Amino acid sequence: MMLQLFLAFLRIGSFSFGGGYAMIPLIAAEVEQYGWIEPKTFADVIAIAEMTPGPIAINLATFVGFKTAGFFGSAVATIGVVLPSLLLILLIGGWLRRLRGNPLKEAVFAGIRPVVAGLIASAAFLVGKGTLLAGDSAPMGVPALRLGAFALDIPSVLISAICLAVLLKSRLHPGAVILSAAALGILVGIPFPGFGR
Repeated sequence: MMLQLFLAFLRIGSFSFGGGYAMIPLIAAEVEQYGWIEPKTFADVIAIAEMTPGPIAINLATFVGFKTAGFFGSAVATIGVVLPSLLLILLIGGWLRRLRGNPLKEAVFAGIRPVVAGLIASAAFLVGKGTLLAGDSAPMGVPALRLGAFALDIPSVLISAICLAVLLKSRLHPGAVILSAAALGILVGIPFPGFGR
């Protein structure tokens, strides 16, 4: 199990460009392949990792490792995800600085940027799917809008839309928006006890 965790997160750390958000779909694929965490729980893990101080990818690796194999699992997963970046920076960090303005380097990074955008969009899709969809039926009376084989969780969609509007239209700190969304979730849970399950 420890070797499996280490190798999975070493792969993620080795082939991820664009930061933590670009790593989310890769981590989700490994979690799904090995069945470490349920998809609904993984969306909650992403929310916790986002709120916890530190890079989201490291927080995710630590939490997934802990849920899978306790303290040592979290240590192994964290080392696995950090090791490739650390080695890369130690080996070629100074060399890359000297290549500033090099057309080949610029072309490589220009090719990587669209992939990073796609990975981040994929992460948004995964989180949205796990958070905004209620599945075949809404749990315990939570209002849902049915669309074919699945249902939109109306309170989650409204909270998401309100938060997006506030973030786009105001200078309110994202931390305050997160706390406000948590308070809204508590308020929605009073009339709809199944909300969030």
